[in-house]
Amino acid sequence: MFQDGLLKGKRILITGGGTGLGREIAMQYLKLGAEVWLAGRRGAVLDATARELRAAHGGKVGTHAVDIRDSQAVDAMVQKIWDEAGPLTGLVNNAAGNFISPTKDLTPNGFNAIANIVFHGSFYVTHAVGKRWIAGGHKGTVISILVTWVHTGSPYVVPSAMSKAGLHIMTKSLAVEWGHHGIRLNAIAPGPFPTEGASKRLRPDGRFEDANESNPMRRVGEMPELQNLATFLMADGCEWLTGETIALDGAGYLANGAAFTELDGLSDADWDRMRAKIKAQNEKDRVGRTA
Repeated sequence: MFQDGLLKGKRILITGGGTGLGREIAMQYLKLGAEVWLAGRRGAVLDATARELRAAHGGKVGTHAVDIRDSQAVDAMVQKIWDEAGPLTGLVNNAAGNFISPTKDLTPNGFNAIANIVFHGSFYVTHAVGKRWIAGGHKGTVISILVTWVHTGSPYVVPSAMSKAGLHIMTKSLAVEWGHHGIRLNAIAPGPFPTEGASKRLRPDGRFEDANESNPMRRVGEMPELQNLATFLMADGCEWLTGETIALDGAGYLANGAAFTELDGLSDADWDRMRAKIKAQNEKDRVGRTA
């Protein structure tokens, strides 16, 4: 679909780039000639992904283990990239966290676990990169991976919906404020794109494919579709496109509105069972981060 070498000369940082959607986007960018930097909390996972991508596609893949909830660590990471490799040309805000829960059962720590990554962390990275672009007179492109809930709201994922909505407004606000610097900001709001992490925290008792019949196209998203849109938004040639959040969901939210409304009928016992599954997955991931 895209010309070989389309992204040659681009240097792109992808948060949450070791797994899931971030890994898929990184692979596409690398195949098209970009230099890719992966950031995330699990250094071993990042390094393994980098080795796999280099072996399959060649090119340069760098990694930085960082907790984007720490603004000073984020700034140090971005400065290190500038010092080691030169200015970035692109940023993908992909790092996220989420789980389903009745909002009445959320604790402040549970809320902050999501908001500090998605809302605060994504701003910290955008700010650290953007201020360097402005100071150096560099153009740049930011893509944030959001959700269609920024348009509809969504029950049972309120911390994520609130945080992603904040990034939706950041995209619009900074597109105006930073436009005269040649900095563009856009966002993608994917519908269901099944990944291991999302499935185990958002559909612990089912599958994303279970909702196929309610989608106008009767299916879930396919990774090349997301990769292609992320490439289009990052590539040169349509620089007047900025400040937009593009839904990639087969018209699902237009047809059905908010997600997770089917959870209204769950009993307390159902929620207890799903909480246990989510907790087990979190413990597994925690062990992986310290291994």
